[in-house]
Amino acid sequence: MHATFRRYEGVDQDRTDELTRKVHESLMPRLSELPGFGGYYLIKAEGVMSSVSLFETSAQADESNRISSEWVRNEKLESALPNSPKLTSGTVVAHKSRELAAV
Repeated sequence: MHATFRRYEGVDQDRTDELTRKVHESLMPRLSELPGFGGYYLIKAEGVMSSVSLFETSAQADESNRISSEWVRNEKLESALPNSPKLTSGTVVAHKSRELAAV
């Protein structure tokens, strides 16, 4: 399994609800259709939004990064996400989870 962590700093706090809605409506459906998709998580904190994507291979994770960047441009979210994300990507070497209630 391969994970990519994207950290967006300087997020327009007046637009976090819009960003969250658009992620649900258009980004997550697109990412979930990619081969090897294992999961997507969006995390909101003060001035920062981060995401974690899980894929079977690094090539599939790289494709998700390309799609995410394209999505920001297509949705015209550059002013809401003014800084390029800081990316951390690598092989998951330990993992344990259990199903949690949906938010």
